[in-house]
Amino acid sequence: MLGGDAVTAAEQGADEGVWADLVGQRKVVATLRQAVAGGRHAMTHAWLITGPPGSGRSNAGRAFAAALQCREGGCGRCQACRTALSGAHPDVTLVRTEQLSIGVDEVRDLVRRAAMSPTLGRYQVIVVEDADRITERGADALLKSLEEPAPKTVWVLCAPTPDDVIVTIRSRTRLAELATPSNAAIAELLQRRDQVPEAIAQYAARIAQGHIGRARALARSEAARTRREQVLRLPGALTTLGACLTAASNVVEAASEEASQATTELDSREKAELSEALGAGTRGVRPRSLNAALRDLEEQQKARAKRFQRDALDRVLTELTSYYRDVLTVQTRANAPLINAEHAADVEQMARRTTPESTVSRLDAILDCRTALETNVAPLLAMESLMISLRA
Repeated sequence: MLGGDAVTAAEQGADEGVWADLVGQRKVVATLRQAVAGGRHAMTHAWLITGPPGSGRSNAGRAFAAALQCREGGCGRCQACRTALSGAHPDVTLVRTEQLSIGVDEVRDLVRRAAMSPTLGRYQVIVVEDADRITERGADALLKSLEEPAPKTVWVLCAPTPDDVIVTIRSRTRLAELATPSNAAIAELLQRRDQVPEAIAQYAARIAQGHIGRARALARSEAARTRREQVLRLPGALTTLGACLTAASNVVEAASEEASQATTELDSREKAELSEALGAGTRGVRPRSLNAALRDLEEQQKARAKRFQRDALDRVLTELTSYYRDVLTVQTRANAPLINAEHAADVEQMARRTTPESTVSRLDAILDCRTALETNVAPLLAMESLMISLRA
């Protein structure tokens, strides 16, 4: 048996086929399956799938798209299911941006795609995994397609909350809200799908706090677990102003290195593919647009690297939040388990050295840092301010 809460059939995602990995989402799965089956008033042309980070919004969107194309309602085995889930199905478009936003030009391309009749499947399905990143102009371009939908087109928009989507778009969609899966359900998924040992699966699920993607990354990567341990040692090391500035510099440098490792090979491959597509290196061919296209690509790659770095810094802030949450739990004698049970001694020591009021102030400082990074404050400046605020 797994530790923690008992894993119920609903939490395991006992549904088979394309729905199997949607742990703890039985209510939403039932709604989507009814739509696929064509139940009375069950289907609509536009859906908004929301849920906390890591709850499985993108997986739900892909599973729904696959089920709509499958003759068995999402068996997970047929070619329609497999190609839809992978993005290779001709009537399923999966959109996941690596940039900071989805602009009007990209949305217009999607709208043109949505107007086409399906070639093989029952529907033309457009899944936008980051609908909260659609710009205001992009939303205006999308609105007409939602107001006057093609008869065989289904839009599936994914966002953290309904409020993250412009109200005119939100009002024209049917809402499906995902819940935060339990730690036990995530641990079961890691063992079943990724063959992760039980102890590591339980550890990763506990510290990921409902974020399936984060749990999977921690369970499968010793380097990710090591980086997390380094972050949790920071609070006790912030003893002087110099230590705070050094810690901030190290955190930003590590985030930049992590982003570089994730993007360097991809950048090179994209550049090579673009050059080949435009005929670079072909004898007698001098593509006039090559330099301009390469400049555009470089700008896109810089934006992606910036997002990867920001994501890495956000993970640091998440780990620090969990640490100070544990400190506050000890200080207030709350009846709640520690997220970072392995660091109980350090947490209790910090709880004795500080007050609940100062811990709340530190949690507020972490939130302020996250806001600063989202508003394009220089990462080093934002992290220096944070580390000084966290100094005990």
